[in-house]
Parts: sequence; C-alpha cells; structure tokens
Amino acid sequence: METPEQIKNQWRRATIANGPAPLTWYLAPGKWGWVCMLSVVIATENAERLLVPTLTALVPGATAGLVSEVIVADAGSSDATRMIADAAGCRFEATPAPLGHRLRQAAAGARAGWLLFLRPGVVLDSTWTEETKCFIENVELGGKARAAAFRPPGGADTLAATIAEALVHIVAALGAQPRPQQGLLISRKLYERLGGHRGEDADPEKSFLRRLGRRRIIMLRSRTIMAGG
Repeated sequence: METPEQIKNQWRRATIANGPAPLTWYLAPGKWGWVCMLSVVIATENAERLLVPTLTALVPGATAGLVSEVIVADAGSSDATRMIADAAGCRFEATPAPLGHRLRQAAAGARAGWLLFLRPGVVLDSTWTEETKCFIENVELGGKARAAAFRPPGGADTLAATIAEALVHIVAALGAQPRPQQGLLISRKLYERLGGHRGEDADPEKSFLRRLGRRRIIMLRSRTIMAGG
C-alpha cells in the first residue's frame, strides 16, 4: 500500500504535467480532440485505511488529464482521514451533516462537468481511465442523458466464477440497480436535474440510483474491488 506522501508526489507530478483544469473540456496540447474533465467525490468518516487505496487508483486518471480534482466530503473524522486527503492534494470538506447533504454539497462545488462518486475503499482497475473517457465522449457527442457504473468484483478464473459473472449480466439486463459500491459516473446536468442526493433519505445513494433509473445506467467493463475485501 502506498503512503500518503507517495500519493501526494504522484498527484503533484500529474498536476504539473496537465495543469489546472477548471473546465469540463479542453483541447489537449499537441493533440486533436477533446479531453473530458472529472470531479471525484468521496464521502468519508474515519476512513484512513480505506482512503489510501482509492486515491492511489485515481492517480492514473490525473496523469491522463481526466481527473481535475478529488473532493473528500467528510463527516468529521477523528482519525487520519484529513491528513491523508490533504497530503494527496484533495479538497477536504468537513461537516456533521447527513451523507446525502454532504454528497450534494460536494457536487455543487465541483469544478468539472462530470462527477464520479466513489465510496472509500473502492479501487478501480487499470482500464477505468480510458473507458471512462470514451463513455463521456460518446454521451457528450450523442446527446443522451446517461450515467455509468463499474462492474462488481470478479472471482477467480473458474467455471463457477464464469457462471457467477454471467448471472450478474443477466440480473443487470433484467433491470437490477447497481450498488453504490460500484461507483457512479454522471454528468452534473443530469445529477442536478434529478435533484442530487437528498439529506433526508435514510440511504441517499440507493435512493438516488432508484430515481436515476436502471435504463439510464450503462455498466462499464472496468471492475471495482473493495480494499481488504
């Protein structure tokens, strides 16, 4: 596991290489085409052990010019969560407000036009950066209101694991909602149109996914794993 100082150095190199990016899209130097920008939102509460692997997996996205910022929406942690977030260059917002309020407040202050909600401990696999960029570009060009989630963890390369994965796809095709542990990639426009997360909801993440609706959510091929799981 990488230390907060190592993550901080990687984020610093990514920032130097790509520069600040307050806009949703910018023309990449020396390239034809557009590069999408993304604000990552992570809600935490005493998550020092889980936050480090999640941030480490986001470093390639910053290096590629995809991730413009990470917002840590904290509930008032008493452990080293803030130290880790500060060391990694995240924007740290602490308030004892309910989860839904913290998520919505972080989204309202995000700089980018696309949002990626992740739980602490969620680690995206190595293909997430390129697939996320392609998904956003296709949505922007196609004009359809779409969001995306990542695939749940896969098992070992066995017949049982293959059958289990096939069942996941069947369930998804039948309209089952993805879980919050799979992350949520969504444009700010669509997020705000649906009213964002609600502070009064008992489970604001699942509630928002229900309002978003399964038909609007694309299942990406990139997987998530839970740190320590």
